[in-house]
Amino acid sequence: MAAAPRDADGIDTGRPHPARVYDWFLGGTHHFPVDAEFGTRIVALDPTAKYGARHNRWFMQRATRHLAGAVGVRQFLDIGSGIPTEPNLHRVAQDVAPEARVVYVDHDPLVRAHAAGLLSGTAAGATAFVEADARDPELILERAADVLDFARPVALSLVAVTHFLTDEDGAHTVVARLVDALAPGSHLVLSQLSGDEETAWVGEAVDRYTKGGVTLVPRTRAQTERFFTGCALLAPGLVQPPDWRPELGVGEARDGTLVPLYAGVGRKE
Repeated sequence: MAAAPRDADGIDTGRPHPARVYDWFLGGTHHFPVDAEFGTRIVALDPTAKYGARHNRWFMQRATRHLAGAVGVRQFLDIGSGIPTEPNLHRVAQDVAPEARVVYVDHDPLVRAHAAGLLSGTAAGATAFVEADARDPELILERAADVLDFARPVALSLVAVTHFLTDEDGAHTVVARLVDALAPGSHLVLSQLSGDEETAWVGEAVDRYTKGGVTLVPRTRAQTERFFTGCALLAPGLVQPPDWRPELGVGEARDGTLVPLYAGVGRKE
């Protein structure tokens, strides 16, 4: 059997990768023809896919700005950070609080290759990149502790990550372990593909991702709420990304298009 094509950085360029497809959805440039082709097929199933990706990104930015500003969080742990897309989380946080400390976590070689774009933060703050799998919370916590003080509040960002973790991966156990390590007053920022919405494309997209070698797991509202165990959801609760505090003014106003994602921010008691 022929080996999968790889570039000089050891990146598999022969099949689509979620981070690179997401980059294509967002209009980025860090993807390969196979990712663009796959993304095009998804958009053919659902013309709103790019719309949803943008609103998911804006949700992250609004949540980060709120936590760094109104709440006063100064430490951020972004797991599954993906390919750098401006403004990155540290740009948003440090724009509000220059002393904010941010750790990005990803295990994709392409993200590692572009990690420099995640590390150009303020002199008063700190930014770091940790290469680790989202399914390995112990390694993440160990390495992130070089930059973050887990005795103080941390904002844990798992935006569009948990739907790539299966029940066999222990998705809820992984998130629970991460939240358990956080100090009271910490926050969980999370978005998850919905399994409740009446959208035929979701099932077809799951099939396409599976055939491409990627597992995608939609979850119900109840299953998504379980990720927030031990946390109190901030208003407006678990909603579609465009509906999470749009008054904060980041991103376009929604036009009524369905975004089949649940998004929420919870405070650890």
